[in-house]
Amino acid sequence: MNIIDAADSTVHDYPGGSESLGPRVGISPAVLRNKVNPNNTTHHLTMVEADRLMRITEDKRILKALAHAHGYLLVKAPEECSTESDMSVLEHVTGLMVQQGRFAMEIHTALSDGGVSKEEMVRIDRAGREFMGEIVEIKQRLRGMVDE
Repeated sequence: MNIIDAADSTVHDYPGGSESLGPRVGISPAVLRNKVNPNNTTHHLTMVEADRLMRITEDKRILKALAHAHGYLLVKAPEECSTESDMSVLEHVTGLMVQQGRFAMEIHTALSDGGVSKEEMVRIDRAGREFMGEIVEIKQRLRGMVDE
């Protein structure tokens, strides 16, 4: 998903759409609709407005799309106040195994007909990002357990 589609989805998937979200972010509903409309070339979200949208909606698709567009993985940092435990790490290790299985399955499915289509590559990319993201998550949790 590109950043324009992510912004459009963020607004339109919010309960009540631009009509309820616009006033909360300080933009009239009609202007907000125009700013996120993929077919509109005259109105655009500012970075500050995009940040406000993500904060209020708690929808991070814009941020994920921006990171992906520049070749980065986006992994949410653990909460400062959370204490890591062996169980929380183990949960993520098993999650890593699930993500690895999904990644391998996408590759297997794509190669089963002797080639890889663009759509299959999109699914492989997505599964790969989720797999790598889980690795980063485990590393962050382990870092939180390091004895000082």
